[in-house]
Amino acid sequence: MSAKIIIIAIGVLLTLIAVLGSIKINSHKRLLNTKIGIPMGIIGVLMMMFGSYSSEFVNYNNQLEQVSIGNKLKIEGPVETVKVVSPIDKDSVDCRILTMGVYPESHKKDIWVLIRPTDDRYYPQSDHTNTSYKRDGEWQVVTRFGGDKGEAYDLIIYEADSTASSFFSNTIVKWKEADNYPGLKLEEIPNGANEVERLVVHTRKNCRGVF
Repeated sequence: MSAKIIIIAIGVLLTLIAVLGSIKINSHKRLLNTKIGIPMGIIGVLMMMFGSYSSEFVNYNNQLEQVSIGNKLKIEGPVETVKVVSPIDKDSVDCRILTMGVYPESHKKDIWVLIRPTDDRYYPQSDHTNTSYKRDGEWQVVTRFGGDKGEAYDLIIYEADSTASSFFSNTIVKWKEADNYPGLKLEEIPNGANEVERLVVHTRKNCRGVF
């Protein structure tokens, strides 16, 4: 059992003792003196808050992320290829956006978004699933930019087989564990990943150091 869970458990116990101690056994006497019960209850609540906010039970920074949606491309007729709907080419984007698109009904491969900033490296984008979310002919993935205001990015869409998709996922895991994101060289992108579309977007604000 971790120390954080022990802290929460002690906090719950102290709070329960304080609550039960406030109950009067008769009209004149409580089970616990209020000079002891009130401080004990406060300490218990603080311990529960500290334990919760410092543990995986409450992790707002990782689970909640504000993203914006750029301009949208109007799609008409049947969808025959993987296509980006938002953002559009030459769009100005925020530091965190939702890249969205469509795919044909018969499409079975994973869809990956990679960005290429001015350092000429490629950065696979993901949310908590590490692949673009696909459902009912639509896909989306959180895309993060970390450069200067006005910096140009190639936003590249790949369709990947299982081997290439695993490579991108494992790369992201390694980067996160090391807290270092060096990017991929073009020759490092696996053969099972095929480029299907490329856009150019610009950051509308300074995103350096946001993440």
